[in-house]
Amino acid sequence: MPSVGKLADILELARQRGTAAALPYAGALTPTEACALWHEAPGARLVDVRTRAEWVWVGRIPDAVEIEWQGWPDGQTNVNFLAQLRQQVDHEALVLFICRSGIRSHHAAALATANGWTNCYNVLEGFEGDKDANGQRGKTGGWRLAGLPWTN
Repeated sequence: MPSVGKLADILELARQRGTAAALPYAGALTPTEACALWHEAPGARLVDVRTRAEWVWVGRIPDAVEIEWQGWPDGQTNVNFLAQLRQQVDHEALVLFICRSGIRSHHAAALATANGWTNCYNVLEGFEGDKDANGQRGKTGGWRLAGLPWTN
């Protein structure tokens, strides 16, 4: 179990990554760092912005808040995203956004920050990580490959 000092170190590293990359939100976390913060920081929320199809076919993160960033199969942006986020996540919470690879969650963290959430982070690598040399995900990083909690 990470100590308070360890959690502060994780947040500082995430903020440094955010500053270095000029991110429009608080910072960026590895999946392992995000999991530690989510489970140990009071009131932290993990928001999974993948599609319903991804949750069903690829896997879910138990107890994560699930709000689609885009629908499937049309790929249309969820016009109710902010309203759904407001219903489920306090503006003052430590909010960790995750998607498949870290792209949609980047946009979700930026939008949330621009709309009043003050402590938003993106989970780098996402749930499945980047594509490998064969164009497949799940073998080069991500939440699932790190052995973090998930279910089918």
